[in-house]
Amino acid sequence: MVKTIMLECRAGSIPDEVVAVAKVEDVDVAKLVHRVAEGRVVIPRNARRLGKVKPVGVGEGLFTKVNVNIGTSGTVVDIEMEKQKARIAIKYGSDTIMDLSVGGDLTEIRRVLMRESEPLPFGTVPTYQAWIEGVKKFSGLPPADWFLKVVEEHLRDGVDFMTIHAGITRDLAEKALKSDRVQPIVSRGGAMLAAWMLETGEENPYYRNWDYLLELFTEYDAVISLGDALRPGAIADAHDELQLGELYVNAKLTDKARSKGVQVMIEGPGHMPLDKVILDIKIMKSLTRGAPYYVLGPIVTDIAAGYDHISAAIGAAIAAANGADLICYLTPAEHLSLPNPEQVREGLIAAKIAAHAGDIVKLGSKAARWDIEMSIYRSELRWSEMFRLSIDKEKAEEIYRQFGNRGITSCTMCGQFCVFILLDKWLKQRPKPSLDKILSKFI
Repeated sequence: MVKTIMLECRAGSIPDEVVAVAKVEDVDVAKLVHRVAEGRVVIPRNARRLGKVKPVGVGEGLFTKVNVNIGTSGTVVDIEMEKQKARIAIKYGSDTIMDLSVGGDLTEIRRVLMRESEPLPFGTVPTYQAWIEGVKKFSGLPPADWFLKVVEEHLRDGVDFMTIHAGITRDLAEKALKSDRVQPIVSRGGAMLAAWMLETGEENPYYRNWDYLLELFTEYDAVISLGDALRPGAIADAHDELQLGELYVNAKLTDKARSKGVQVMIEGPGHMPLDKVILDIKIMKSLTRGAPYYVLGPIVTDIAAGYDHISAAIGAAIAAANGADLICYLTPAEHLSLPNPEQVREGLIAAKIAAHAGDIVKLGSKAARWDIEMSIYRSELRWSEMFRLSIDKEKAEEIYRQFGNRGITSCTMCGQFCVFILLDKWLKQRPKPSLDKILSKFI
């Protein structure tokens, strides 16, 4: 039997990846081993790419991670632009990258973007390729086993984690299309599978062949990210029977995956009013016994076209503070267009700010140290240190210098009336703030 990282932890071994994650996260190795063994932390990796991908932990007690989606659309196929997006994701601190390509040579694009994304863990959505290429290959709807063959192809290529839309059963798909939802299904993969099931009358091939999929993922020791095909695509649809019904199915599938030693995280909404975000995290964590939660936003208002990265960051901060583990960024182009490289950068930075804001609540002084150091340097007008600590150093320096050098030590907003200049004489007389004492204010 193949020893997955989860099974190794259960057997009392301490895999190298767990040691590496524990060091980066500053957590006790024994505690991390226990969390991986129970499925409350996952470390995305594929046995085919050991040594090429840095260990990244996602789950309980760890820093909130951020994912960047890249990939071609059905109308814009520019592989060089997608490679540039991958480089931007790495430069500005994404923790994982997913390829959502639906246009061009999907196999070649996946392999190119996977290489470009190293050393970050790389994810895909095999449903897209199974549907798009299957319809061409079979001159109609592909057979059920075709969906499984595409999953295996992605695993052989070395994909570290994969969205598998196994929770949308035929019954749920039928209910969704007859429901009074504003937007019955907004998941692209979910819509493909729903159409396949409704047309063929067969059950979801991923759900029906779950045991076989677990065998595949055991062989490659990759992570399953259970898709939220019925996530709410409008705030009015949040927490309806369809979203919760799929979550319940995913929780059952997670239990079975854990029994086989397969790592699983679960994907979540979607569009959701602010007051439902915390409840959503609690429901999900309760049903799944603490499985890592990978959320898209959540987007907290439907009117932010052009600014959906901000709407998503608001929801993401609340979600992260209350236990969400991986934030999928959104860009200003969401709902409007395939994002360009600059929009990828904006979306990533917004998501990273949200994740960090949540971590200050979730992890206390471990996360807040960064903020306190920045605050101290800000009070001392030490610009080089402030730039160094900024989440986007280049943007901070660009704005600071936008009106040129005015010969003052403060910024041009307050100028010579900066509080730290006005009070300089008295501030020099007080003891320098102690970093450790300030950090003690954070639990």
